Amino acid sequence: MSGARRANLASARILISGASSGFGALTARALADAGHTVYAGMRNAATRPEAGQARAYGMHPVELDVTSDASVDALDLPDLDVIVHNAGHMVTGPAEAFTPEQYASLYDTNVLGAQRLNRRLLPAMRARGDGLVVWVGSSSTRGGTPPYLAPYFAAKAAMDALAASYALELARFGIETSIIVPGAFTSGTNHFAHSGTPADTAVAAEYEPRYPGLMDQVGAALAELEPPTADVAEVARAIVRVVDAPKGTRPFRVHVDPADDGAAVVNAVADRVRAEFLRRIGLADLLHPAA
Repeated sequence: MSGARRANLASARILISGASSGFGALTARALADAGHTVYAGMRNAATRPEAGQARAYGMHPVELDVTSDASVDALDLPDLDVIVHNAGHMVTGPAEAFTPEQYASLYDTNVLGAQRLNRRLLPAMRARGDGLVVWVGSSSTRGGTPPYLAPYFAAKAAMDALAASYALELARFGIETSIIVPGAFTSGTNHFAHSGTPADTAVAAEYEPRYPGLMDQVGAALAELEPPTADVAEVARAIVRVVDAPKGTRPFRVHVDPADDGAAVVNAVADRVRAEFLRRIGLADLLHPAA
């Protein structure tokens, strides 16, 4: 971004993946409301109703399947100021009952999808010496976690580790990183409603007698932890605040967790240790984007 654009981020050009529903749709609308030019990445953009809704909202629906090299390579966009890695998928059930192929599929969506986008879009940002990469992670990476969500939690942990490394490797190119850490929201998204199930139903059935109705129990418990004022749209507002903040002042990590599963506490320690280690090995400059 030029100095003028940096002072007036209403002109920022932003691509968000997985923008057809959930956090993605809410964030796309919030960014558009804030005056940004939003490219809403989604599958089947030519035919799905959500694309028409995005277009009516003033956004630009973009065909994007983050699991497809061809789809990502075919992106035809102007130079972007911000990439928001939001695409993801959840599954629920006993860890053993998911096949290796299902684990690979979750990893493909939640981790490799971001890698595909980075390889396609970061060269232009690096050449310009400016930009922002926002990663929509999960408090499950370091917070308290219930069982029956292992593949999703493992993929999100991998995504978080990737984001942390990218932050250091992009800093000298002037590219900033922020990781948004939502907690469990039991309403306002389709995560649980659209979650996948284990392919090995026989193994899953063997767990049921000892863990009867576990996901219903977990869902009810999470709903009780969630205060009445919890608003899933706060995740979108947090991303808007990060995008609108002046370069060099954006937080490395932002927690939006009304149930308070402990991730904010653990991440505070982990991120402090990370920063101290970088200072000890003479790489403190990587903690902030180059001017």
